[in-house]
Amino acid sequence: MKWGLWIIISTSVDLTEQIISMSTVEAKRLWNAFVKDAHNLLPKLAPQIFSRITLLQGDGGVGTIRQINFTMGNKNFRYVVERVEEMDEEKFVYCYSHVEGGVLGKKLASAKYEFKFRPEGDGGDGGDGGCICSCVFHYESLPGVQQDQGKVQQIKNMSTALFNKIEAYLLANPALYC
Repeated sequence: MKWGLWIIISTSVDLTEQIISMSTVEAKRLWNAFVKDAHNLLPKLAPQIFSRITLLQGDGGVGTIRQINFTMGNKNFRYVVERVEEMDEEKFVYCYSHVEGGVLGKKLASAKYEFKFRPEGDGGDGGDGGCICSCVFHYESLPGVQQDQGKVQQIKNMSTALFNKIEAYLLANPALYC
């Protein structure tokens, strides 16, 4: 079963977007693939979007800084630099913020992302019961910048497509990221 819920809370300069999805993939496997090995997996699964992801500082934990380089297909920007703000492997909570690149400083004053993978149907230990994935995106626009609802929809579509691609890869390869 798969379902999604989109909540958009909007003011003149702030936007919070939440995506909630149910997955049959275990929380631990999604965590390992999406959080711990994203620098390898994302360019592999979506080479039309990601050219490479490089750790600039740190070991992947809190304080790590990584640069995501996009392909020429992304006409809006070529890269973004992110800093890991929170990484709780027991609760499967991962937060990061943009510190450079993208539309930061052009349209956005800040961008922060929170991901939670909640185990379902397995006693809460990340076993084989699937999970509920919650993604919350917090954006603060620069003064005078109007929100582009077309871009909001584009972000939703891309995020959902990327999640579906990772989930399909894990379902097709059940021995990976255990």
